[in-house]
Amino acid sequence: MSLKIDLQLAVRDETIPDREKFQRWADAAADACRCDNMALTIRVTDKVESAELNDRYRNKPGPTNVLSFPFEDPPGQETNVLGDLVVCAPVVQKEADEQHKSSDAHWAHMLVHGVLHLCGYDHIDQTGADKMESLETGIITGLGFPPPYDEQKL
Repeated sequence: MSLKIDLQLAVRDETIPDREKFQRWADAAADACRCDNMALTIRVTDKVESAELNDRYRNKPGPTNVLSFPFEDPPGQETNVLGDLVVCAPVVQKEADEQHKSSDAHWAHMLVHGVLHLCGYDHIDQTGADKMESLETGIITGLGFPPPYDEQKL
């Protein structure tokens, strides 16, 4: 199955992947956690919008790579809405450069990471972090990228 993606580009940046890549990466994550056949909004932003949302919803200053907003069905109603991801293009590219990763490898990791959050995974404690990282690594390597948590230069 596949996710129905609403891609919103609030920033222009040549490093932003095309729609097909976003679709492939998000589908891989959704398939792995059985959250497929749902609707997902992906909004790509600049540092200002990311920082505003990070402050408002997480009480943390500054921009961040990806924010996940799971959708909660209204009482008594069932929808097929998974939620929203907000990805900050400049932060993702800066991290890719700092981690010596290809842009696509890091974008894929951020999409997979965000979708897994929407599917209920978290890294609040070590057990959850280990489980989530293991699943992420399997998805990312299955997409043909190096393991995302390896220290090696990619």
